[in-house]
Amino acid sequence: MSKIILKGDICYLESPTKFTKIKSGFLAINNGKIEGVYIEYDSSFNDYKLIDYSNKLIVPGLIDTHIHAPQNPFRGISMDDELIDWLNKNAFCEEQKYTEEDYYKKAYDIFVEELKKSATTRASIFATIHKDATIYLMQQLEKSGLVTFVGKVNMDRNSPDLLTETTENSIFDTAFIVEDTKNLVNTKPILTPRFTPSCTKELMHGLESLQVRYNLPVQSHLSENLEEIELVKSLHPEADFYAKTYDIYGLFGKSNQNLPVKTMMAHCVWSCEKEQDLMAKNGVFVAHSPLSNLNLSSGIAPIRTYLEKGIKVTLATDVAGGHTKSMFSVIVSAIQMSKMYWRLVDNTKKPLTFPEAYYMATAVAGEFFQDFSLVGKFEKGYDADILVLDDSVLPTTLDLDIDKRLERFAYLNGDIRQGGIYAKFVKGVKLF
Repeated sequence: MSKIILKGDICYLESPTKFTKIKSGFLAINNGKIEGVYIEYDSSFNDYKLIDYSNKLIVPGLIDTHIHAPQNPFRGISMDDELIDWLNKNAFCEEQKYTEEDYYKKAYDIFVEELKKSATTRASIFATIHKDATIYLMQQLEKSGLVTFVGKVNMDRNSPDLLTETTENSIFDTAFIVEDTKNLVNTKPILTPRFTPSCTKELMHGLESLQVRYNLPVQSHLSENLEEIELVKSLHPEADFYAKTYDIYGLFGKSNQNLPVKTMMAHCVWSCEKEQDLMAKNGVFVAHSPLSNLNLSSGIAPIRTYLEKGIKVTLATDVAGGHTKSMFSVIVSAIQMSKMYWRLVDNTKKPLTFPEAYYMATAVAGEFFQDFSLVGKFEKGYDADILVLDDSVLPTTLDLDIDKRLERFAYLNGDIRQGGIYAKFVKGVKLF
C-alpha cells in the first residue's frame, strides 16, 4: 500500500477532555497505519503522495457499536410505541422476511451502501436468525471496505413462530457462520443472543461453548426497558439482576474460566448498582443509544455515573429504534440527554461535553475493535480511519476555531444536503 499524507485542518482527541488542533497540518499514513501528525511538511515526506484537503476538517472516523441491519427498511416509521410493542409490531414482522433471498439481498445492499456513505467507519451489527442472509450481509460488508462485527441473532423462545429456532439449529448455524466466514479480513462474527428472554438456558450454554471454542466477542441488550426487566425477573428468579443472566454463562466480560470476553451491552438505561459494578469489574462496554431510548420511551441512561465508575461507554445509532445512521446526531443527542438527566434526575451529575461524546464514539469504541487493530486516535500505529469534512457547506460569518467548526458540523449535519462528508478512509483505504 502506498504512503500518503493528508493536508488539512486536523482535529483529534488524545483524552476525553480536550481536542488537539492543527491548522493546515499534515497526517502521514504508511501501509494503512497512522505514522504521525505534523505541523510542517519536510523532505522526509518526499516519497509520500500528498492529498490536499486544505480548509477541510480531518478527524477520526466514527464507530457505531450497536445497529440492526434488517431493521433499516422501516427506519423512521412507527416510532410512537414503547419497546415491546414496537418489537412485535415492526421489528419482528420485518425480520421474518429474511428467509427470502431476493428480499434480503436487496435490503442488505441498501443498508451496506448507506453505511458506506455515512460517517461510520466501523460498526457492531445485529443480523437476523437466518444463516444465509447473515453470510450475505457479511460478504457485502467485506466488499465495502468497512470494518465490522456481525452477529447472527439467537432466539429459541418467546419469539414469533417464524423467528423461533430450535436450540440445536441456532447453535449449529452460528458455528457454521463462524467457519464459513473465517477468511474475511474486515468482517468478523460476534455472538448475538438477542436478549436472555429470547434464549433458553440450553441455548445460552451452547453459546458459551462456542465462545470458548472460537474466542468470540459478545453483543446483546441489557436493562433497556422496565417491562423487559420484569420479564427477565419472571424467567430467571435465580438471578438477582439482569446481567447475571449473561454472567452465569461466561458471556459478560469474563468467561467461567476467568478469561476476558469482549462484551458490548446495548442501552443499560436502568442498570442497578450491582449491575453497574459488575460491568465495571468485568470490563463490559455499554452501547449508549440516546435516540433509540428517546424514540421508544425507554428512559435516560445515567452516563455520568457510568463514567465515574470506570465503565467503558460507547455510542450507537440502534437503527431502527434510532431513526438515523448519523453518528454525529448520536453524539449530539448523547449530550442533550445527559443535560436532561442533570436537570431532571440528578443535578450532581454534570452533562457530557462535546469532546467527551466524540471520544466515546472514537477512542473508547475503538477499544472494542482492538481484536482487529488499534483504532480511534491519530497516534502512531493506529489504523487510519479518517473522515474529511467540508464544513463550507454550512457558511457562517464567524471565524471559528477548528474544534468549534467540528462541533457545529455535528449539530448542523441535518442541514447538509450533500458534500459534507467529503472523503472517508478506513485502514488507509479511501472509500470515497
